[in-house]
Amino acid sequence: MSTREVSTADEPVIETIEQLVEPMRRGEKPKADWRIGTEHEKFVYHTSDRHAPSYDEKNGIRDILLAMREFGWEPVEENGQVIAMRGADGTVSLEPAGQLELSGAPLENLHQTCAETGRHLEQVKAIGERCGVGYLGLGMWPDKTREELPVMPKGRYEIMMRHMPRVGDLGLDMMLRTCTIQVNLDYSSEADMAKKFRVGLALQPLATALFANSPFTEGKPNGYLSYRSHIWSDTDPHRTGMLPFVFEDGFGYERWAEYMLDVPMYFVFRDGKYIDAAGLSFRDFMAGKLTVLPGERPTPSDWWDHLSTAFPEVRLKSFLEMRGADGGPWSRICALPAFWVGLLYDDDALDAAWDLVKDWSMEEREALRGAVPKTALDTPLPGGRGTLQDLGREALAIAHKGLAARARLNSIGDNESGYLETLDEIVATGKVPAQRLLDAYHGAWNEDVTKVYRYSF
Repeated sequence: MSTREVSTADEPVIETIEQLVEPMRRGEKPKADWRIGTEHEKFVYHTSDRHAPSYDEKNGIRDILLAMREFGWEPVEENGQVIAMRGADGTVSLEPAGQLELSGAPLENLHQTCAETGRHLEQVKAIGERCGVGYLGLGMWPDKTREELPVMPKGRYEIMMRHMPRVGDLGLDMMLRTCTIQVNLDYSSEADMAKKFRVGLALQPLATALFANSPFTEGKPNGYLSYRSHIWSDTDPHRTGMLPFVFEDGFGYERWAEYMLDVPMYFVFRDGKYIDAAGLSFRDFMAGKLTVLPGERPTPSDWWDHLSTAFPEVRLKSFLEMRGADGGPWSRICALPAFWVGLLYDDDALDAAWDLVKDWSMEEREALRGAVPKTALDTPLPGGRGTLQDLGREALAIAHKGLAARARLNSIGDNESGYLETLDEIVATGKVPAQRLLDAYHGAWNEDVTKVYRYSF
C-alpha cells in the first residue's frame, strides 16, 4: 500500500465521475515512456532463533530501516515512527508483520530492474549480517502462527486487522503471513489498458502456478502449492477476485471507478492520523454523508488511498498492477516483470497472448483461478486443451518474442529474454518451486521445515 505523510486540507473536493477517472487518464503514456515498476516482499527473521523481529526490539525492524541511511535512504515517519525509507531506488516499506517491501522506481528496462533488485538485496543483507537477521523468499511463513508474529505501528494496519475477521477467515493470514512479487506497467490509452487488463487477468493463474512457493503452514505441508493465492479466496469478497466486468464490452476507466465506489472503505487520513471507516461507502463520502466525517467530501488523495484498498488479481490505479505471484528469490523477482513485459509491451505479443485466452468463459476463468493454488501447472485448461504447463510453453514463447522485439540490450549486447530462463526451466520440468520444496521436505530435510531457512536470500 502507499505511504501517506500529509493531510489533504488544501485539495479540491471530488464531485464528479470525471474527477474519479482522472488518475487513470493521467496514467496514459506514449509507448516510448512506458516504464517497469517491480515490488517484492521478504520475510525477516533473527538468525539466532528464527523469530520474526518486532518493530522496536534491538536489531529489530526500526533499526534495520534506519541502518539503510548509510546507503543514502531517508526516513519516512508516521506519528514519529519510521515506517519507510525513501531513496533513488524507490521506497522500502513495512508490511503488517514486518515483511520488508521494496517498491522499486519506474525503470526503462529489465536490466535496470534486476540491477535495482540486486542493489537492494546487497544492502539489506549487509545490514542483516550486522544485526543478526536473514531474509526468506517464500510466499508464506513456513512455520509461524499468527500469534508469533509482531504487528507494525502503522495506523491503517490496526484498522484493517480489526476489519478482516468480519469479512473472511484468512485476511489476517494475508496481512501477517504472506509475501508477494508484483509488477506495475503502463498503457497508452483506455483501449490499451482494457486489453492489457484482460490478458493480465486471464493469464494470472499461469503466473500463480509458475511462482507457486508457499506449500507449508506452521511447519507442515498445507495441501497447496500456493497457499498465498488460496488465502485471497477467503479474505474479503468485496475487494478480491477475477472481476467478470473487465471482460464485458465497454469496460474502461469509468467502469473501474464504479467498481471502486462499491468497494467498502477502510480508512480516511486526516491530520496525520487514520480514521476508521471500515465497511463504509465512498459513495456516501462523495455525498457528504460519511458517518465518521459528517459533512466532509473526499479529495483526490482520499480517492488515491481508496484505490489502493482493492485486491483483485490485477489492479488499476494510474498503472496496471499484476498481483498473482508468490514471493521468491532474486531470479524470480527478475522473471516476473520479464514475463509480463514480454507479453504486454509489444503489440504482436499482446495480440498473441489475447488469442490464447479470449475464448474462455467467465466460469472457466473462475474455475482455473480456483484450482491453480493446489495443482499449479497440472491444472487442466478450459475445453480439455491440455494443462497450464502447455499454456506456459506457449505464453513463454510469446514473451521471448516480445522481449526480443523490444531490443533493450545490456552492455554485452543481450536482450531482456534471458530473465525468463528460470521460468523456461519450470515449464520444461513441470515442477514449480513449491514442488521442489516439498520434495526436499519429504527427502533430505526429514520433514523438518526449518531447513528451508538454508534457502534464505
